[in-house]
Amino acid sequence: TSSYDNGTDFLLYDGECPFCSAYVKMTRLKDAGVKLQLLNAREHTDLVEKFAAQGFEIDSGMVMQLGGATYFGADVMHAVTALTTPASFFNRLNKVLFSNRSFARFVYPGLRAARNLTLRLMGRKLIRP
Repeated sequence: TSSYDNGTDFLLYDGECPFCSAYVKMTRLKDAGVKLQLLNAREHTDLVEKFAAQGFEIDSGMVMQLGGATYFGADVMHAVTALTTPASFFNRLNKVLFSNRSFARFVYPGLRAARNLTLRLMGRKLIRP
């Protein structure tokens, strides 16, 4: 487990998933002035287990803790749209797609399935098989 500043807001994602990693980089949260630790779930097994015990299974979605609230899966993507600036094409597209919570929840299972299939094709294991 790598270091994590307990009490700090964070986004917990799969660092071995090319989609998750690209999403985290492309949202450019730090450029928007958002103080959010970006944590690779594969390096933070203690947090993965903590949230799994609360019903937030990391292989089913990212987990974000922000201002005392916990977000999971599609709700993470929805919340991130409020945190980013429209400075890049990706962030404008992200805002159009995921600012609607219902749409985010509708499309998220497909994104998760694409992630799981990609990991399998790349020979990578799930975080919590």
